[in-house]
Amino acid sequence: MAKNALQAQLLKAGLVDTKKAQQINKQNQHAKRTGEQTDAEVKQALAEAQRKKLQKDQQLNLEKQRALEEKTLKANIIQMLKQHRLKETDGDIAYQFVDNGKIKKIYITQKLYDQIVAGHVAIGRLEDSYALLPRPLADRINEKMTGFIVVANTKSEKQMDEDDPYAAYVIPDDLIW
Repeated sequence: MAKNALQAQLLKAGLVDTKKAQQINKQNQHAKRTGEQTDAEVKQALAEAQRKKLQKDQQLNLEKQRALEEKTLKANIIQMLKQHRLKETDGDIAYQFVDNGKIKKIYITQKLYDQIVAGHVAIGRLEDSYALLPRPLADRINEKMTGFIVVANTKSEKQMDEDDPYAAYVIPDDLIW
């Protein structure tokens, strides 16, 4: 009755009855006659599907890993901003700067104002507020991830053009209107 060893073993174990074994034989013969996929083609298609699924899973794992690394880096930067920001910055002098296309204003002391203009102090974005940071720390944060440092003035000297008729007139950077 059973055409292969597996069917014979299943029949002996009582897992399959003779009617079920005959039905499976008929289905196999019908599949061969009608040109349906053979076992080798099915195995190949299954292996291809598993390979694609494995590749897709690896890609998703890489994306999740990158997102997790970015999230931890952001958390580390926020922690650095909170720990190293300058204290006692409240003052009477208003410093205006541009953040995301909007003009923002913070009130600081004259000493801090001069340090920001000179480039010794930078302004960093800290959640819903701003933090004043020493310039070396701001540079390290900017190297790790951009977007946290809003204002970091440079200390470079401007080159004067010889043909510029207004070269003798100095335009101050710290005008207060």
